[in-house]
Amino acid sequence: MSDIVCPHCKGSIYDEDALMCHFCGQSLNRASGGLLGGMRGAGMKWVWITIAVIVVVATIISMF
Repeated sequence: MSDIVCPHCKGSIYDEDALMCHFCGQSLNRASGGLLGGMRGAGMKWVWITIAVIVVVATIISMF
């Protein structure tokens, strides 16, 4: 079991899924897990726009 040290109060947290400190309530500066948790940010905006455009174009082409 790994422990996480809070950058604010230096308390040890043994919950691997915690996003906030149990003692002081501050953020642990951890991104949420999963696929969508890693896709946040301004750089991924263009990826989602590109995917949307490809889907729309593929739908229009399949109608013909």
